[in-house]
Amino acid sequence: MPPDNPVLLYVTDPMCAWCYGFTPVIRRLKALWSGRLSVQVMVGGLRPYAQEPLASTDKDKLAVSWHRAQRKSMLPFDYSFFLQKETVYDTEPACRALLTVRHLRPGLVLEVLRALHSAFYADGLDISDPQVLVDVVRPFGIDENLFLAVFETEEIYRQTQEEFSRVEQMGVTTLPSVYLDHPNGPRLISRGFCELDDLEDRLLQALQIPY
Repeated sequence: MPPDNPVLLYVTDPMCAWCYGFTPVIRRLKALWSGRLSVQVMVGGLRPYAQEPLASTDKDKLAVSWHRAQRKSMLPFDYSFFLQKETVYDTEPACRALLTVRHLRPGLVLEVLRALHSAFYADGLDISDPQVLVDVVRPFGIDENLFLAVFETEEIYRQTQEEFSRVEQMGVTTLPSVYLDHPNGPRLISRGFCELDDLEDRLLQALQIPY
């Protein structure tokens, strides 16, 4: 028998272009399944702890990925990111910010994720900058001082790293990925971007498998 309130594990990163396109799909699924499905956002760490600027070849690959994600999702992208001479693409701070929100306002994580995506991809903001992160979360009623106090603790650094490790142990190789939480371990629902109808079909099939 499927559980009364299944939990979907959405593995993502605020600075992942395909996740930017896919988060609206997850939000619509959650709305359609309101009261019947819970969504837990997990940070996968696309490029955590990067310190060196992106090489030109990596920039080119990234730009191609952004264009493909834009064509598929029809969302706005700001490409001024690629005009910067030295770009350090470190996604850890944005992931840590999302975990900070999960501690302070767990019900808002998916909405803050959407806002982080938009800040980076549509508005061209540097969401590895703590002040920018503060500006993104402020409209959600999250106090700046409280946010920074949690964001900068050793504990949240540790929890972020542990979540990256857990995602790796789950076998996640692609962002975004979606799993159904299960007592015997997460069940893969979707690897990579897919449309809402496809995602819902995969979820229904997974729920029919004996729990």
